[in-house]
Amino acid sequence: MKALSIRQPWAWLIIQGYKDVENRTWRTDFRGSFFVHAGYIFDKGGYGYILRELGLALPQPDEFERGGIVGKAEVIDCVTFHKSPWFIGPYGFVLKNAQPLPFMAMQGKPGFFDVNVEGFIARSGDE
Repeated sequence: MKALSIRQPWAWLIIQGYKDVENRTWRTDFRGSFFVHAGYIFDKGGYGYILRELGLALPQPDEFERGGIVGKAEVIDCVTFHKSPWFIGPYGFVLKNAQPLPFMAMQGKPGFFDVNVEGFIARSGDE
Protein backbone atom coordinates (compact mmCIF):
# COMPACT_ATOMS: atom_id res chain seq x y z
CA MET A 1 0.00 0.00 0.00
CA LYS A 2 1.10 3.57 -0.61
CA ALA A 3 1.67 6.32 1.94
CA LEU A 4 1.97 10.09 1.63
CA SER A 5 3.90 12.24 4.08
CA ILE A 6 1.94 15.29 5.23
CA ARG A 7 3.01 17.89 7.78
CA GLN A 8 1.11 18.33 11.00
CA PRO A 9 -1.41 19.78 11.73
CA TRP A 10 -2.66 19.02 8.19
CA ALA A 11 -2.36 15.23 8.60
CA TRP A 12 -4.45 15.44 11.79
CA LEU A 13 -7.11 17.54 10.03
CA ILE A 14 -7.34 14.92 7.26
CA ILE A 15 -7.69 11.88 9.50
CA GLN A 16 -10.21 13.67 11.74
CA GLY A 17 -12.41 14.33 8.69
CA TYR A 18 -12.00 18.10 8.46
CA LYS A 19 -9.71 18.46 5.44
CA ASP A 20 -10.97 16.88 2.21
CA VAL A 21 -8.28 18.15 -0.18
CA GLU A 22 -4.51 17.78 0.10
CA ASN A 23 -2.68 20.50 -1.85
CA ARG A 24 0.47 19.75 -3.83
CA THR A 25 2.64 21.38 -6.47
CA TRP A 26 2.55 18.17 -8.52
CA ARG A 27 -0.23 16.10 -10.03
CA THR A 28 -0.85 12.40 -9.54
CA ASP A 29 -2.64 9.63 -11.41
CA PHE A 30 -2.82 7.61 -8.19
CA ARG A 31 -6.31 6.70 -7.03
CA GLY A 32 -7.15 4.56 -4.04
CA SER A 33 -6.38 4.08 -0.37
CA PHE A 34 -3.14 5.30 1.17
CA PHE A 35 -1.64 5.67 4.62
CA VAL A 36 -1.40 9.20 5.99
CA HIS A 37 2.16 9.67 7.21
CA ALA A 38 2.74 12.59 9.57
CA GLY A 39 6.10 14.16 8.81
CA TYR A 40 8.54 15.38 11.45
CA ILE A 41 8.15 19.03 10.43
CA PHE A 42 5.34 20.96 12.11
CA ASP A 43 3.71 23.83 10.20
CA LYS A 44 3.58 26.54 12.90
CA GLY A 45 2.17 29.12 10.50
CA GLY A 46 -0.59 26.77 9.38
CA TYR A 47 -1.41 25.94 12.99
CA GLY A 48 -1.81 29.63 13.82
CA TYR A 49 -3.92 30.21 10.72
CA ILE A 50 -6.28 27.37 11.64
CA LEU A 51 -6.75 28.69 15.17
CA ARG A 52 -7.04 32.34 14.15
CA GLU A 53 -9.06 32.14 10.92
CA LEU A 54 -11.00 28.89 11.17
CA GLY A 55 -11.53 28.66 14.91
CA LEU A 56 -11.06 24.89 15.02
CA ALA A 57 -10.09 23.33 18.32
CA LEU A 58 -6.71 21.69 17.87
CA PRO A 59 -4.39 19.74 20.15
CA GLN A 60 -1.35 21.62 21.44
CA PRO A 61 1.60 21.50 18.98
CA ASP A 62 3.56 19.04 21.13
CA GLU A 63 0.57 16.64 21.23
CA PHE A 64 0.59 15.87 17.49
CA GLU A 65 2.08 12.53 16.50
CA ARG A 66 4.95 12.99 14.08
CA GLY A 67 7.29 10.74 12.16
CA GLY A 68 4.94 7.89 11.31
CA ILE A 69 1.65 6.55 10.03
CA VAL A 70 -1.33 8.20 11.76
CA GLY A 71 -4.25 7.17 9.57
CA LYS A 72 -5.50 6.35 6.12
CA ALA A 73 -7.61 7.98 3.42
CA GLU A 74 -8.58 7.50 -0.20
CA VAL A 75 -7.62 9.67 -3.18
CA ILE A 76 -10.58 9.86 -5.56
CA ASP A 77 -9.35 12.63 -7.89
CA CYS A 78 -6.59 15.12 -8.65
CA VAL A 79 -7.93 18.55 -9.59
CA THR A 80 -6.79 22.07 -10.46
CA PHE A 81 -9.96 23.60 -9.01
CA HIS A 82 -12.25 22.54 -6.17
CA LYS A 83 -14.99 24.25 -4.19
CA SER A 84 -13.57 22.97 -0.90
CA PRO A 85 -12.29 25.77 1.36
CA TRP A 86 -9.15 23.64 1.82
CA PHE A 87 -8.17 23.85 -1.85
CA ILE A 88 -5.40 26.35 -2.63
CA GLY A 89 -3.70 24.42 -5.45
CA PRO A 90 -2.09 24.30 -7.81
CA TYR A 91 -3.15 20.64 -7.53
CA GLY A 92 -5.54 19.13 -5.04
CA PHE A 93 -5.86 15.46 -4.17
CA VAL A 94 -9.54 14.99 -3.37
CA LEU A 95 -9.92 12.73 -0.33
CA LYS A 96 -12.64 10.61 1.24
CA ASN A 97 -12.98 7.85 3.85
CA ALA A 98 -10.28 9.30 6.10
CA GLN A 99 -9.77 7.73 9.50
CA PRO A 100 -7.16 7.59 12.24
CA LEU A 101 -5.07 4.46 12.82
CA PRO A 102 -2.72 3.44 15.62
CA PHE A 103 0.59 5.28 15.29
CA MET A 104 3.44 3.43 13.64
CA ALA A 105 6.80 5.21 13.56
CA MET A 106 8.54 5.25 10.21
CA GLN A 107 10.52 7.61 8.05
CA GLY A 108 8.65 9.39 5.29
CA LYS A 109 9.70 9.85 1.67
CA PRO A 110 8.82 12.32 -1.08
CA GLY A 111 5.66 11.59 -3.06
CA PHE A 112 3.63 8.44 -2.63
CA PHE A 113 5.84 5.68 -1.25
CA ASP A 114 5.35 1.97 -0.58
CA VAL A 115 4.59 0.66 2.91
CA ASN A 116 4.62 -2.99 3.95
CA VAL A 117 0.97 -3.53 4.90
CA GLU A 118 1.64 -6.84 6.67
CA GLY A 119 4.20 -5.14 8.91
CA PHE A 120 1.72 -2.41 9.78
CA ILE A 121 -1.13 -4.83 10.52
CA ALA A 122 1.11 -6.97 12.70
CA ARG A 123 2.22 -3.94 14.75
CA SER A 124 -1.24 -2.39 15.10
CA GLY A 125 -2.99 -5.61 16.15
CA ASP A 126 -5.58 -5.39 13.34
CA GLU A 127 -6.74 -8.56 11.66
